Amino acid sequence: MEYVTKSMGSSTTQTAALVLGANRGIGLGFVKRFLADDTVSWVYGTYRDRDSAEELFGLAEHEPRLRLLALDITEESQIEVCLLTIGQELKESGRSLTHVINCVGLLHQGDLQPEKSLRQIDAANLLTYFQVNSIASILLAKHLVPLLKQTDRVIFATLSAKVGSIGDNQLGGWYGYRASKAALNMFMKSIALEYRRSCKGTIVVVLHPGTTDTRLSQPFQRNVAPEKLFSVDRCVEQLSQVMAGLTIGDSGEFFSWDGTRLPW
Repeated sequence: MEYVTKSMGSSTTQTAALVLGANRGIGLGFVKRFLADDTVSWVYGTYRDRDSAEELFGLAEHEPRLRLLALDITEESQIEVCLLTIGQELKESGRSLTHVINCVGLLHQGDLQPEKSLRQIDAANLLTYFQVNSIASILLAKHLVPLLKQTDRVIFATLSAKVGSIGDNQLGGWYGYRASKAALNMFMKSIALEYRRSCKGTIVVVLHPGTTDTRLSQPFQRNVAPEKLFSVDRCVEQLSQVMAGLTIGDSGEFFSWDGTRLPW
């Protein structure tokens, strides 16, 4: 699939999408998809490290609808400043958010690797998993409220993982990653319940993208059947179809890439 930027035409609807973790992988794929959609008038993309965002910055050089913001999602002060900036720009431009997609996640990094047994448990690594995969999302939700209060319909989607399902856990292992994703799922469920009162038009969901050919999954692709290893484009297309079919009654649910509901 190739993304082609369409003409904005005569559309008068002023909408915006926010992608967290837009520097590569699925996040970058969503940025490209939104830029190819002529109903989206503005795209915000966040990145933590400029050196890992070369392609994203290349897009920004030629796409005036793309606004890039540096953000370490583990730092609440940075989240607050980032969203205050976006909120002010949305207010001044008359735009409203239609999508907030959090693609930030951590499975491995340097010496931090998924644990195969209890012998490998390290408290510092566990804290890192929870800080990135769980706590960051609830801090994001906290500071998103002013941007979502008056929005008629917006999708707030966070990428989770099927291995974060307690009911589906048949193999064990990967303690930190599994537990941090399970915590993420609980956070988002509770956020959905509170948003029903404070941000009534927001649909909060967690999404399992399937095994996608990205840096995150590359060390673990050996035993994945070719038909189960998705390209980024296919992953984004599948998740976009799931989100397009959501209703407010789906808020607080956990969906797989094919639209099926996953057990908690």
